[in-house]
Amino acid sequence: MDSVQAIQDETKADRTISRNEKNEGVQRKLSKSLEGIKDKSLETLVDNIVVSEEDKVEVQEDIDKISEQVPRGTFGNPKFYLHFLAVYASFGGFLYGVDQTLVSGALLYLMKDIKLNVGQESLITSGVSLGGIPGAIAAIAVNEALGRRGGIIIACLLDTTGAIMCAAARSYGVLLPGRLILGAGIGMEAMTVPTYIAECSPKQRRGGLVSLYQVMIVFGLLGGYVVDAIFTNVDGSWRYMLGSSLVFSTILMTGAIFFPESPRWLMKRGRYQRALVVWRKLRGFQGDEIEEFVRMKKVVETERQFAKPFLVVMMDFLRVPHCRRAFELGVGIMFIQEFSGVATINYYTGTLFEKLGMTPSHSVYMGMIGEGVFFFSTIPAIYLNDKIGRRWLLLSTMPGIILGLIITGFSFYAGDKSSKVGLYTWGVVTFYLFWGPGMGPVPWTINSEIFPTYIRTYGVASCTIMNFFGNWLTSYEFLRMEKHMTDPGVFIGFYGGIVFLGWIYLIFFMPETRNLTLEEIKQTFSLSHWEIAKRNWQKAVDDWHLIKAYFCRQRSSIQNAHPMSQTV
Repeated sequence: MDSVQAIQDETKADRTISRNEKNEGVQRKLSKSLEGIKDKSLETLVDNIVVSEEDKVEVQEDIDKISEQVPRGTFGNPKFYLHFLAVYASFGGFLYGVDQTLVSGALLYLMKDIKLNVGQESLITSGVSLGGIPGAIAAIAVNEALGRRGGIIIACLLDTTGAIMCAAARSYGVLLPGRLILGAGIGMEAMTVPTYIAECSPKQRRGGLVSLYQVMIVFGLLGGYVVDAIFTNVDGSWRYMLGSSLVFSTILMTGAIFFPESPRWLMKRGRYQRALVVWRKLRGFQGDEIEEFVRMKKVVETERQFAKPFLVVMMDFLRVPHCRRAFELGVGIMFIQEFSGVATINYYTGTLFEKLGMTPSHSVYMGMIGEGVFFFSTIPAIYLNDKIGRRWLLLSTMPGIILGLIITGFSFYAGDKSSKVGLYTWGVVTFYLFWGPGMGPVPWTINSEIFPTYIRTYGVASCTIMNFFGNWLTSYEFLRMEKHMTDPGVFIGFYGGIVFLGWIYLIFFMPETRNLTLEEIKQTFSLSHWEIAKRNWQKAVDDWHLIKAYFCRQRSSIQNAHPMSQTV
């Protein structure tokens, strides 16, 4: 037995020496090859990465070493643990949503305690969006230094601080900074949470899991009206409304303390062992998971080896074709999302209902109807995002958004109060019914997955900045736009026109990213604008023929079932 053990030890030693010699040889070849590829782009190097069986074997050996030392996960089952983590992290979307609609009810009451002119009222209303811009910018440094988990915790601290200031405010000078600080936390969280979920999720479920964030945003919008309704008849009601946000931020922060860090961020920081442990807890290593982990590892290591200064990385959005096209789509789709008028409807629903002749308390209750429809219409996106794809889901719902804006705009031409309220409610419900499953979750999903790892933080931050800038601008300028353009001009001409032009743009320039890994999506954006537009147009034509064929089959089946109808 001793001799057998000695032979086994000797074999292991020879294998280790052989592997070390092999690694040294690879390093020498790599150092020589690097001299000849300095002029090659990082994108070219990433394209040429190949996952070999030896790479898988080496990772499997590392997995075996940690298997006995590290538990599989908090819940034992990686799939269940991942879904629980995604749902809990998506609670950040609830914060985003609730802080938008709380002010809609609070504005109806705080004007009695704090006198505001039109400009101040607009700033208080849009303060969260305005504060979100520097929050998203600060999130770049925070995410790079402290990771996604650290970014969520810092965001919650800012949110809690801002909520306390708003609840305790006795003047405009305290209320506005409170709203801005609150917005900074929301901006940081909005940039961090979708990225965190996307980096932890497998390609088959990434769209649905990231869509949870938008579902929670809409749940928060509804929750804001519920909170407003609870405190509407309480003395100092607006303070309770605005201050309730700290309860929700505390819940998220408590959970975030125990979140695992994103495995891709850990790998980017050179913490291979920790990334391996987190991946095992969140994803496991069954099926294709080992290959995806190895590819992610090699891609991130290549990006680390060719790391660039901040300004050079930002220039890649202009000079690297793949990054430029991803940036154009990411920022463009966020522009269309916010300039569809959703912020105006969310922030000013109570004010507009009051303008149509309703009391403040009834305006709050009516706002709950639209938000309830909004919430339930968003839930199908969790399934549809990965089932039918991001592109088809978004493009098929945008005409319905335009229809909702047209009905909302024409409601102000109605003669009597009941007709105005009925048409306006119908328009808002139609708008939310189509905005919820498409324009809401798809932009967040797209932006969390289209950028390569080395530039993802900056790309998602840029798109989040556009989101908050559009949110702020449309809500801040609405009262002025309403005065100079009239309500129908704002909803039909301005918002409806932008959605229509955005629909045409996305038909040609939005590729499908469903069922692609984060490292594979780069291939989709390597095509030129013309090639992407040609491919998308052909896809649109094919889909149209499929739809016509489907309805023709349905019509034929009905005629066959009722042959008498053909002779009548």
